[in-house]
Amino acid sequence: MKIDVVRKLPDVIDTLVLCHEEGGKLDVFEDWISNSMYDSVRRFVETEKVTFKADEIHTFHYMNKNQYCKIIFVGMNDPEKLTPDKVRKLISDIVRQAIKLKSKQIYMIPGAEFALTDALMGQVLAEASLLTIYKFDKYRSESKHEVPDALHYVQDSKNTRNLNKGILEGRILAETTKLARDLVNEPANSLYPDTLAEAAKKAALEYGFSIEIFNLDKLRRLKMEAFLAVAKGSKHEPRLIIMRHQGNPDGKHDTIALIGKGLTYDSGGYCIKTPQGMVNMKTDMAGAAAVIGTMAAISNLKLKVNVVAIIAACENMISGEAYRAGDIVRSMSGKTIEVLNTDAEGRLTLIDAIHYAIEREHAAKIIDIATLTGAAVAALGTSISAVVTNDQDWYNELEHVSNITGETIWQLPAFEAYKELIKSEIADLKNIGGQWGGAITAALFIQEFVQELPWLHIDIAGTSSKEKESGYYSYGATGVGVRLLTTLLKNME
Repeated sequence: MKIDVVRKLPDVIDTLVLCHEEGGKLDVFEDWISNSMYDSVRRFVETEKVTFKADEIHTFHYMNKNQYCKIIFVGMNDPEKLTPDKVRKLISDIVRQAIKLKSKQIYMIPGAEFALTDALMGQVLAEASLLTIYKFDKYRSESKHEVPDALHYVQDSKNTRNLNKGILEGRILAETTKLARDLVNEPANSLYPDTLAEAAKKAALEYGFSIEIFNLDKLRRLKMEAFLAVAKGSKHEPRLIIMRHQGNPDGKHDTIALIGKGLTYDSGGYCIKTPQGMVNMKTDMAGAAAVIGTMAAISNLKLKVNVVAIIAACENMISGEAYRAGDIVRSMSGKTIEVLNTDAEGRLTLIDAIHYAIEREHAAKIIDIATLTGAAVAALGTSISAVVTNDQDWYNELEHVSNITGETIWQLPAFEAYKELIKSEIADLKNIGGQWGGAITAALFIQEFVQELPWLHIDIAGTSSKEKESGYYSYGATGVGVRLLTTLLKNME
């Protein structure tokens, strides 16, 4: 789908979008359209008592002997008070309405100035449009998903450089988010550790970051025993995927590590999930997808940061080889862990990946992103990701970024007293902390391995997928984390 900026309307218009502030004057559009069309629009507004309330959409078909045009009226709040994500929602509503009308060429007249910079406005236009038209229909025998060919943003200005720059950046962010969505939406019989590694290789070749894949023998030599314990039950061997972007060669000691949970399927192991609980466990690698998408984005944008992204990819399955509740495993760091629940497996894979990032890649800061706990969903629902940190200033930066990207976060406390809940009587730690506060105790377990480096833990268990389409989200994977992490890293250049 093409997104661009035009200074005037063509003689023949397929679909025209008029964005109007509630209570605003209709004559803001008078100079843009013909007298005949304006008169028809005015009569329609008066007859239908269109008030242009926020989120209100009306459709009008204009016809005369020379032209047929579909007109979409979109109501909105005070444009100066619209956040970036509210503008995304507005664009999404427009695109969805245009799809219903089978529009091909959309011309959008904003009707007022939004309180966004030109660059951010362009970015929002591209993100919202491209993410809204996304649909995962790879396995459908017939696809009836028709989308518009173009969205043209109409603005009477000679200086569109920043708008166009924003559109380009928004396109990159949308396309790499769609990459993450595609990975998460793949079924587990198609995407398993080896094929996830191949997908990461393909992304590395396309976007220009470096990649290294470790096989089972290498993982054994590294003594990644916590990670390997989780992987033991599956016929698919684990893979450690290491991706690097060296955007700032002079800042060798400023490497930021992105650690993505890469469980391509999670049965729960011997602490087996219910059948309904297993249906969507192909999505348990959404953290891995987020870091692959982020690496693609930052490489395409050529950000001047040094980033290493690590995925411990495996399946958590049941067999005679699978690890058991009651086992004690040793992590790569040397710390021992009493396994009380084989379904609390993600944290075991993450800690070995984190230790590798610190000891072998010399990471100075750590971000882990994972579909980690049902407790995060219970606490915050399906629209907010939980964050735990040991660095409040860094969290504040992430929160600022989330207000731009619309990927909502909420901070949970790294409550010191809860560390007692993960202490074991027979090992250094246990992998669950009891019935309550599971999102916090899981994070505190991971914190035991970050060696007091600045650290952000992002639990996307609730936000990684949607059960129905809404706004610029389709059914299935959201690609959450790609835009959030990329924008955070951009701000750290």
